[in-house]
Amino acid sequence: MLTKVQLAIAMAVVLLGASSFKPEGADTFPTSAGKLTVTLLGHASLLFQVDGKNIYVDPCKAFMKQENLPKADIVIVTHNHFDHLDAKEIEQLSSSTTVVVAPEQCSAIKPTVILKNGQKKTISGIVVEAVPAYNIQHKNEKGELFHPKGDGNGYVITIGGKRFYVAGDTEDIPEMASLKKIDVAFLPVNLPYTMDATMFEHAVKMVKPTIVYPYHYKGTDLTEVKKRLKGIKGVEVRIRNIY
Repeated sequence: MLTKVQLAIAMAVVLLGASSFKPEGADTFPTSAGKLTVTLLGHASLLFQVDGKNIYVDPCKAFMKQENLPKADIVIVTHNHFDHLDAKEIEQLSSSTTVVVAPEQCSAIKPTVILKNGQKKTISGIVVEAVPAYNIQHKNEKGELFHPKGDGNGYVITIGGKRFYVAGDTEDIPEMASLKKIDVAFLPVNLPYTMDATMFEHAVKMVKPTIVYPYHYKGTDLTEVKKRLKGIKGVEVRIRNIY
């Protein structure tokens, strides 16, 4: 049985570990809920931090270099491919109060909230809306689409009045044109699974975000992407080293 001194030391160690994560290369945005910090953790893994809350999207240990990541209040998963659904990492980041949001196909992690395309849920003041994410033409060697329509989600996450579009694995699908007032978009650009530079440009023109981050771009030369987006007025392109 621990003495009071031992217990105090143990608690201090836990608190130190929880607070030692310092985002590098993170961007901040003003919101009505306070300053929001967004960190691109690697590949498709994102971390939103605001008002003491930690919201992860697709946390995957294999692609994240950061240590001492804070416990999650919310974990949002786009689909069940290994580079987006890491059940062990989600378990590691979770506490007894963590809310896990995912499509139905992610039953391996027993999500707290299951969302289908078009459904949304408000969690601790944060609105999570599932939107379509799928392939139209890119297929595997069996002739099957890498991401069939309806299986996975993209998300529009509204935090303190700011609308963040996390596209997930998708091509430049027509549903993007119906998204409104997107402040920040995270769009994938790598073949054969998501988009090429031409598709990426088309997606940006449909979504019309104020700021766009290419992500999930492993193996892609972003030179062509940057060149194509120069001609789109009102959109700031931010590229971060996530590999």
